[in-house]
Amino acid sequence: MKTSNPVLARLGQAAERERATGYAPNGPYGQPGYPPQQYPGATGYPAAPPTVTPMSIDDVVVKTVTLLGILGVSAAAAWVLVPDSLLSVAWIGAAVVGLVLGLIISFSRMANPALVVAYSVVEGVFVGMVSKAFNSLYDGIVLQAVVASFGVFFLMAMLYKARVIRATPKFVRGMAAAMVGLFAVMMINLVLALFGVNTGLRDGSPLAIGFSLVCIVVASLSFVLSFDEIEQGVRMGLPQRYSWTAAFGILVSLVWLYIEILRLLSFFQGDD
Repeated sequence: MKTSNPVLARLGQAAERERATGYAPNGPYGQPGYPPQQYPGATGYPAAPPTVTPMSIDDVVVKTVTLLGILGVSAAAAWVLVPDSLLSVAWIGAAVVGLVLGLIISFSRMANPALVVAYSVVEGVFVGMVSKAFNSLYDGIVLQAVVASFGVFFLMAMLYKARVIRATPKFVRGMAAAMVGLFAVMMINLVLALFGVNTGLRDGSPLAIGFSLVCIVVASLSFVLSFDEIEQGVRMGLPQRYSWTAAFGILVSLVWLYIEILRLLSFFQGDD
């Protein structure tokens, strides 16, 4: 199956190499497929069962819940154990390590469950520290952001299932350009902030509110890309371990969405 998605194309190549060792993609109703060759001398019997199990949507759901659970435990532990005096250090450190791990996972040609789990732990520390900082200023804002984030996630899942929003080639290209552009802007803004330059993108001004809204929209639409990758990955018969990569994509979007919603909500909090 051909695809315009570079991630799926890369993973598809890995799957093709594994099929050459005796693996075949799913059958018509999701049941494991079998290699076309027969045992020497056998008549009417399929070859030995595949040694590599293809991934399913259920696999992705389980892996996603697992990663969210790990992230939640890590965030809670960081909230409780990291003293306030080290909050900024832990926040920045976890953000840097998480970014490096995320890039390694994204550009890796093979699924690596250990790296994905490690990313979830590090992102948990990051989320926990950010949440603690915001909650110390605006009590209850964390719960509001969590509820809103999962609400958006389930809404996008329903819209995708109903085919209201589709991951067309044009949509995929537009989303890729938007995410790269936003990432570049945020990195430039961060560097300028380190030198004391305020661009107005994160200070609660109308410009900051507008920028956060754009980020929230793009982060929400990124779920459509993840859902499409999962759907096509199942059709292509990617090996089961690639469900970790699919779950990683959902986790990244959820964390990004949560942070942006948290930030947006803080802009509307009244001074105590």
